[in-house]
Amino acid sequence: MGALPPPRFARLPQSIFGKMKGKTMQGFQDGVADVNGVQIAFCKGGTGPAVLLLHGFPQTRAMWTHIAPVLAQRFTVVCADLRGYGASSKPADVAACSFRDMAADQVALMASLGFDQFHAVGHDRGARTVHRMALDHPGAVKTVTMMDIIPTHLLLDQLTQQVATAYYHWFFLAQPAPFPERLIGADPDYYFESCLLGWGASQLSDFDPALLAEYRAAWRDPDTIRGMCNDYRAALQVDFALDQADLERTVDCPALILYGADGAMAKAYDVPGTWAARCPNMQAAGIPGGHFFPDTAPQETAQAVFRFLSDH
Repeated sequence: MGALPPPRFARLPQSIFGKMKGKTMQGFQDGVADVNGVQIAFCKGGTGPAVLLLHGFPQTRAMWTHIAPVLAQRFTVVCADLRGYGASSKPADVAACSFRDMAADQVALMASLGFDQFHAVGHDRGARTVHRMALDHPGAVKTVTMMDIIPTHLLLDQLTQQVATAYYHWFFLAQPAPFPERLIGADPDYYFESCLLGWGASQLSDFDPALLAEYRAAWRDPDTIRGMCNDYRAALQVDFALDQADLERTVDCPALILYGADGAMAKAYDVPGTWAARCPNMQAAGIPGGHFFPDTAPQETAQAVFRFLSDH
C-alpha cells in the first residue's frame, strides 16, 4: 500500500514559534506522579481535551518544548518522561522496562491527573509505547499519533541488512550489562550525539541548543544510560513476544502516522503501508527531515498534530 493522502494542515501563526525559540515550556507546571511502583516526571499546561506527549531515545520530555505550547492553545497537554529516561524512575530489572510497563505508567499518570481518556502522541520509543497503550488500554486512548516507527515485531522479524546497519543501536544497547553502559559511559555526549546525527542526516546545528543541553544533562547520568539500555534489552527479550501474540489485533481509534521524509525508515519501508492492516482508521504524512523531525521541524510537526487532534 502506498502513502495515504496527507491531511490538510492548519497554518498556525509564525509568531507562536518565534516566541518559543530557545525557551522552555512557559506556562507549564512540573510534577512527579507515584504510579505502578515508580515515579514518572511530567509537565502539564493548557486547557481542553487531554493530550499526552511521549518522547523517544535518547531524549526527554523537553523534546516537546516547541510543540506542546502550540497544542496547549486548545488542549490540556501533558509531557512525560518514560520510565528509564529523564527524571523518571529507572528500574534495574529488564523485564520491568517493556513498552507494556511504560504504557501502564502513562495511563496511570493520566488517570492521576483526572484524565480517563486522552489523545496519545509519541515519537520513537514513545510511539512504540503509544502502540502498546492502544492495544492494552483501548478505552483510555481517543486517538494515537505515532512518529517515525514501523511495528516493533515487523522490524525485528523481517530484519534487513539496510535496517540492521542503520539501526545497529537496537542490538548494541541490548547486549548484557555492563558492556554497552561502560562503552557509552566513557563519552556519553559523543555516543548519543552520533545517534542524533543518524537516521536522516541531521546536524547538531539543526537542534535547539537549549534542548541539547537538556538531553546532555540527562544522558550523562549513568542510571539513565542503564535505563535506556534496559529499554532496548526489553524490546528483544519481552516486547517481541508480546507483539507476536497480538499480531491480529488492530488499533481501532483514529491514528496519525508521521514519518521523516528523508529518514532511514522512509528509505527502507513504505511506512504507512506497514501500519495499514494494524490501524484501519489511519492518516499518514511525511514531515521534512530525518528521524528527529520533531526537533528539526517543530512547526510542521505541531501543525500536523494540531490539525489531526482538532478534527477528533
